[in-house]
Amino acid sequence: MSRRAWVTGASGFVGINVVRELAVQGWDISIFCRSTANLDDLQDLSLDVHYGDLTSAGEVLDSMPENIDTVFHIAADTSVWSRHNERQTRVNVDGTRHVINAAIQRKVRRMVHTSSFGTWGIQSGTINEQTPPSTAHHWINYIRTKCAARDLVLDAAQQQLSAVIMCPGHILGPYDRHNWARMFIMLANGSLPGIPPGSGAFSDVREIAKAQVRAADTGASGEQFLLGGQSISYLELLQQAAEQLGVAQPTRSMPAVLLKVLAGIMQMGGRATGREPRITPEAAAMITGHMHCDSSKAEQQLGYRQTPISELLSVTLEWLNKQGLLAGQ
Repeated sequence: MSRRAWVTGASGFVGINVVRELAVQGWDISIFCRSTANLDDLQDLSLDVHYGDLTSAGEVLDSMPENIDTVFHIAADTSVWSRHNERQTRVNVDGTRHVINAAIQRKVRRMVHTSSFGTWGIQSGTINEQTPPSTAHHWINYIRTKCAARDLVLDAAQQQLSAVIMCPGHILGPYDRHNWARMFIMLANGSLPGIPPGSGAFSDVREIAKAQVRAADTGASGEQFLLGGQSISYLELLQQAAEQLGVAQPTRSMPAVLLKVLAGIMQMGGRATGREPRITPEAAAMITGHMHCDSSKAEQQLGYRQTPISELLSVTLEWLNKQGLLAGQ
């Protein structure tokens, strides 16, 4: 008899890859998504689709059958614009609480929760699972709400629910249209305004998906797993991408102070026009940091693999090109 998964965030970058990995491994899959979700990237799969809103406890519970083996809670509001803070808190915090409560009521065997290495705060150097978190950047609502969601899962894991927490770094790979993909698209068409001065660890979304599925059976309840990758500056990343794209390579990154000043100006413009700024103060703080992580625990327990940047970029750019998103390629 096939195992059954219930997945939130299935139409997103990580969610698509997790659902496809579950399908490869023969799981029966139920997904919970908004009525406006674009499921084109999953149309070749046989899925039990339930539409609803994570902020509605009743809709979450009604959509979750009794015979679910593992809940994969991936959905999150990743906005870094303060105007969306209230909505983001409802989705990230209340939504996670509703998924936990439904999983307990439906007697789900395990929950795999997708968090972020950002829940340790924006720290310099390399972190691991034992690194004390920093609260210096909790003024950023995305970080604050992801920390609150993590704490809800940890509390439940100590009581009624077997749950583990997955914490990816920066993510590259197929099915990304909105994250780092935007930088590569602008690089390809010559519209990239500048390079952020930060650096970070880059993860392969395909390996994250495999680790998520393995986590259904591996790890003690309440454990967290950092899923990082090769560390590189954003300038070096985009230089390598430019080389693979055959376009002019950027030569320098924008100074952090200038980027933060620019973000403040754009924030004021956004308040006046009601349009989201291209760069917010929150985004500027996140992309000027230098955060790296040690994935040894995930490698040892989940068979997690780090993909070399050159290979990961090649896969990412090839997928974008096949979608017709890279101008002139």
